[in-house]
Amino acid sequence: MKAVVLHEYGGPEKLKFEDNVPDPQVSGATILIAAAGTSVNPIDWKMRSGARQKDAPLSFPAILGRDVSGVVRAVGANVKHFKPGDRVLALTYKTYAELVAVDDSDVAHLPDGVDLADAAALPLISLTGDQLLRRATNVQKGQVVLISGALGSVGRAAVHSAKKIGALVIAGVRAKQFDDARALGVFSDLLAIDDDKAIEKFRPVDAIADTVGGDVAAKLIAKVKPNGSFGYASVLPESAAAQNPTVKIARVRTQPDPSKLREFADDVRDGKFVLPIGRRLPLRDASEAHVLGEKGGVGKILLLAPTSPL
Repeated sequence: MKAVVLHEYGGPEKLKFEDNVPDPQVSGATILIAAAGTSVNPIDWKMRSGARQKDAPLSFPAILGRDVSGVVRAVGANVKHFKPGDRVLALTYKTYAELVAVDDSDVAHLPDGVDLADAAALPLISLTGDQLLRRATNVQKGQVVLISGALGSVGRAAVHSAKKIGALVIAGVRAKQFDDARALGVFSDLLAIDDDKAIEKFRPVDAIADTVGGDVAAKLIAKVKPNGSFGYASVLPESAAAQNPTVKIARVRTQPDPSKLREFADDVRDGKFVLPIGRRLPLRDASEAHVLGEKGGVGKILLLAPTSPL
């Protein structure tokens, strides 16, 4: 099969598009997906560069990628709920490839009415955003939650889940993004997270779901009420936790959840959840996609499979 292969840690140029990569094997409860697309996430370039090698080392040659959407090519003998030809999506590994093998318990059916390739944008960001709200932050109906990076991909998913729960959502965005945030019409208030004075004056809230991390997270955590919760999907400085002992702090560690993934796909079909796609590039241009992603500001980037699974 064709796939993008990484043979050593390094820059985007280390991603090599290769023609003769061995096909993944299918047996037992495994499903083989002929990919329509995958997407680029920050974890991908962190893995590629070696920034995550201490806690998540790669075994070379390696194939990156967490998201896949496509059509079932083959199923193992123990698979009961999927058959060849089914449209599916999943959160898994090694998805920068034409063919992806996934445990059937991690796969969701993709409803009609959702573009097959565009669906690859959903798995990691939707499940991260949802689990950030429901597990790490544990927001309840009627509570006030500040979501930092609310216009980013994970932030949008977190906002969607918060509204479903019935929470009041405050958008933490850059000051220049206020007009875009207001245009969505779903926020009870806005906070400029790039304005230290605005943060200092901001009122305490029940919970914060942080997708930005770093210094922003360290400043925001002080705005959580005593016994409130702070969930984060990026990096929180150790000192921030030590200085806020009354805050319940948890980091989201995204897990596959096919039923929730199908729920997000249904909401996309019904126009209830919109995830803007910034760029669509062929799989062979994965290195270019990483350059764009690391620069930021381009939105969600999709990598499209070199051949159609249909």
